[in-house]
Amino acid sequence: MTGLQGYGSLLSVEQLCRLAQVSRAVFYRRWHEHAPKAEETVLRDRLQHLCIENRHYGHRRIAALLRRDDWIVNHKRVLRLMREDNLLCLRKPLFRPATTDSRHGWRIWPNLARHLMPTAINQLWVADITYVRLAEAFVYLAVILDAFSRKVVGWAMADHLRAELALDALAMALERRTVVSGGLVHHSDRGVQYACGDYIARLEGAGILPSMSRVACPYDNAMAESFMKTLKQEQVNGADYRDLAHASAEIGAFIEQVYNRQRLHSALAYLSPDEYEESARGAAAQQRLAMTANRCP
Repeated sequence: MTGLQGYGSLLSVEQLCRLAQVSRAVFYRRWHEHAPKAEETVLRDRLQHLCIENRHYGHRRIAALLRRDDWIVNHKRVLRLMREDNLLCLRKPLFRPATTDSRHGWRIWPNLARHLMPTAINQLWVADITYVRLAEAFVYLAVILDAFSRKVVGWAMADHLRAELALDALAMALERRTVVSGGLVHHSDRGVQYACGDYIARLEGAGILPSMSRVACPYDNAMAESFMKTLKQEQVNGADYRDLAHASAEIGAFIEQVYNRQRLHSALAYLSPDEYEESARGAAAQQRLAMTANRCP
């Protein structure tokens, strides 16, 4: 039996029991009654701090954070403790104005992302637009994500839904990333912002292949939709933005400082997008694109 250290000397459990004039059975019975409770108290304290710091994280991501702190816990135990302490994150649905208008005369490009599985950065970008509620109006956010790492590589906000909004997000992405002509697919919905001549010309000028979702298939752009859901739950919902400038500053900080650098993704082995790209830095930037099936016909 491993001894216990006190005041410079090493005593075995048997010696401690003899000094305390108790049997070993009593010692272990009392230990099983109190030591696990003490450990759980410390765990609950750390759990509460993590839930406060990451108030929109579910139990699986909180469990991943605890494991980073060397706690040996599984998600089931974390879920139980979060339920008991009323620490489960809240979901609040909001009214959603339309951001996509596919009733236009521009060309609808074929879906190149349908069976594509990126194996490195800059092979597949996904783009989308969402609304953000201000006190008395709506503004709009356009984003572009790298599908390999889920990293937001370009974004822009405006008080309109004209093509300039999407073009500004694309300009940021092209400034930040080095693109090999013919090696990158840009996937979006069929909205006029992405189908119009100016946007397609910018893609083709950079050697990027346009791709658009099929009708009534939500899986085609699921990654961008997932990001928008995360953004609403963890930043936008409950926020009180004064104006466009305030919303842009707050959402920009969330994207750059929290989402890209810190937020853990279950699809990325509970790494952040930046961490995932760093871990895959040895992979070639351009490889033959792999294909995978999805559920839409």
